[in-house]
Amino acid sequence: MEIRRATTVTELTAAEHLYDGPARPEWAERFLAAPGHLMLIAYVDGGPVGMVSGIEMLHPDKGTELCLYELSVDEAYRRRGIGRALTEALREAALERGCYDMWVGVDTDNDAALATYRSAGAQEDGVFRMLTWEFPVTAAATVTAATTATTTPDS
Repeated sequence: MEIRRATTVTELTAAEHLYDGPARPEWAERFLAAPGHLMLIAYVDGGPVGMVSGIEMLHPDKGTELCLYELSVDEAYRRRGIGRALTEALREAALERGCYDMWVGVDTDNDAALATYRSAGAQEDGVFRMLTWEFPVTAAATVTAATTATTTPDS
C-alpha cells in the first residue's frame, strides 16, 4: 500500500467510488486550489482503495487545527489497517503544518470509525451535538459560482 497526497483533478475523480457521491471536476479544482485542504489517497496495485480528507481551520486566539473531514476505505479492503494508516498520515501532515491538534466528529454508534480513530491515537474529548443548516445544491452552486467570479485578492 502507498499513501499519496492528491494533487490533480484526475486523482480526485479516480477515487470517487470512495465518496458519498460522484466527484464534480469543478469542485475538485476548487478543493485543490483552496489553502488548507488536503486529501490523501491509499493505493493498492496502483488503484485507489482509501482516502482521508482534512481541512485546516484557523482562529485568531487558537491558531490552526485540522479537521479530519472524511475517511473512506473500499469495502473489499477494510480491516487491513488502511483506515488507521490514512488517519496516521493525516496526523503527520497536521503536525508538519504546525497544527495544535486534529479532531473528527463521529456518530456515537459508528463502532468501526471509533475503533479506527482510537487505534490511531485519538482520545475521547466529550460529547457534542452537531447542528446543520442545509441549503439547496442549486443555491450553493450559484453562490459558489458568483463568489468565484467576483472575488479578487483585494476583496
